[in-house]
Amino acid sequence: MAVRLRLTRMGRRNRPFYRVAAFDARTRRDGRAIEYLGHYDPLVNDFATGVVLNMERVQHWLDHGAKCSETVASFIKRKGHALPRNAKTSGRRTKGKGATKAS
Repeated sequence: MAVRLRLTRMGRRNRPFYRVAAFDARTRRDGRAIEYLGHYDPLVNDFATGVVLNMERVQHWLDHGAKCSETVASFIKRKGHALPRNAKTSGRRTKGKGATKAS
């Protein structure tokens, strides 16, 4: 089973709140999580209080081969932990908005 560490949206309209969770790679965005690892509140200006991660469990999933979304990888780096080489992002967002195809 391929595991991804990514966000799931909670909260209400105009007041988003996200949970960081471990998902099977085939699960939809707000589908059933394997395990919840923390939360992220984008409306809090202070990073230390806006992002809470259980780094022991995050490290457990990374050691077992989980990959991270770009956002979760940036949270882990900002918390001061390094990602293992195999835990790089899944590469789904390779082209930016408005990118053209190379010929």
